[in-house]
Amino acid sequence: MWSVDPRTGKQREQVATEATAADVDMAVRTAHAALPALADRTARVALLRACAAQLEAAREEIVRTADAESALGTARLDGELNRTTGQLRAFADEIEDGAYLGVIIDHADPSLAPPRPDLRRYKIPLGVVAVYAASNFPLAFSVPGGDTASALAAGCPVVVKAHPDHPATSALCAGALRAAAAECGLPEDTVSVVYGFEAGVALVEHPLVAAAGFTGSVRGGRALFDAAAARERPIPFHGELGSLNPVLVTAAAAGERAEEIGKGLAGSMTLGTGQFCVKPGLVLAPEGEAGDRLLGVLAESVGAVEPGPLLDGRMREAFLAGVAERAGLEGVEAPVAAGPGHGGADDRTVGAGVLTVAARHLTGSGPHERLLEECFGPVTVVARYADDAEARAVLARLPGNLTATVHLGDAEAAGGSGAGAELVAALTPLAGRVLVNGWPTGVAVAPAQHHGGPYPATTSTSTSVGATAIERWLRPVAYQSTPEPLLPPELRDDNPLGLPRRVDGRREP
Repeated sequence: MWSVDPRTGKQREQVATEATAADVDMAVRTAHAALPALADRTARVALLRACAAQLEAAREEIVRTADAESALGTARLDGELNRTTGQLRAFADEIEDGAYLGVIIDHADPSLAPPRPDLRRYKIPLGVVAVYAASNFPLAFSVPGGDTASALAAGCPVVVKAHPDHPATSALCAGALRAAAAECGLPEDTVSVVYGFEAGVALVEHPLVAAAGFTGSVRGGRALFDAAAARERPIPFHGELGSLNPVLVTAAAAGERAEEIGKGLAGSMTLGTGQFCVKPGLVLAPEGEAGDRLLGVLAESVGAVEPGPLLDGRMREAFLAGVAERAGLEGVEAPVAAGPGHGGADDRTVGAGVLTVAARHLTGSGPHERLLEECFGPVTVVARYADDAEARAVLARLPGNLTATVHLGDAEAAGGSGAGAELVAALTPLAGRVLVNGWPTGVAVAPAQHHGGPYPATTSTSTSVGATAIERWLRPVAYQSTPEPLLPPELRDDNPLGLPRRVDGRREP
């Protein structure tokens, strides 16, 4: 696997070779052998914190290498490393707290009809987790990212299929995590990395892999999801595949702050050269003078954004082809034309753009349905609607999304008319995160966060960000009428581990 500079297209260095089926088998089997060592919660807490410390110790080299392979900029990547180490430490805190185990004890009660036996329930790790790294977050959604952190926290060893766009960064981060494992007295193969397309397929099909986490394209994710389901023993596949992230701007909001919304939208859709999974790709804006002002500010702001490189040449070609196809549809105009940068034949950048279309083109089937699909890169589609009914007709045709946003006027946001609440309710079935008067780019790592959504945003109902991401790698088990000495410590009456739990319907701290 060669490391390539997306700014020039030139090879930097050869980092690794593509894994064979035998290599994948060895990686999975050694990971599986590490499973018993992760049973100790205290060891997992130490591991997660040591991982964060090791990554921070190698910060300069990791950030420099990630920038050379992604062109995302050292400032952005330095912040992403902070996010990554923060995730690791947050999961360490979650494991120490112990609530994630969901301990429930119902003592036997023969007076009930029918009588209730003694039942005790908690959650245990699934086993080896396969993680498929993302291209657009070489740290936070890659080798040391949220999937890996949450899986380790759950007690699951991890085998990561590295993304081909940043093999050198993946190798550096894997070295840091493996050093952390050794430092904590755990097997280094608690975390391992494999490279190559065939390795990704072999990984999801391996009989000792118990679950998988994926961030990437609809096409690639769906193929792996189908392979996971087709196994003799199907496994959970938590895939984040694609998202349009619609934004609805009401007439009242446009009338009150068209300039603010226009500038905010431009900043959100061009952030990271439009390569965020929560980039707003479709905006419903009203017809009329206020909508015109919003569009004018948006076009001016987007036109002032300097061209930037995409993550690799394939994505650049797909972006240019996708923009051209959409711009060629009947009724579509381009106030700012997205396309190649203007630095000559060797320029590998792209310029941001805005497409507009009458919303009526999106209310039925036909070629304009292409506008309701994600175009990865710095472009957004502004659909101008004539009335609320037309806007809702477009919303009714949208697939599942990671986010959905509504910009309301002051009275609507205050809830006096009820219109604001109705719009929030209308957006809720579309997405895993609903925003009011904000922008979806920037996914806070917090216990209440949900980064997921209806298909094709994700293939499950789980989140890949936040404390509850750990639930993907656990399964519940209940013990019935089991003698106390045979119970795991987590379920014993004297609570030797000091876990929060619910006993006979009452919560105990």
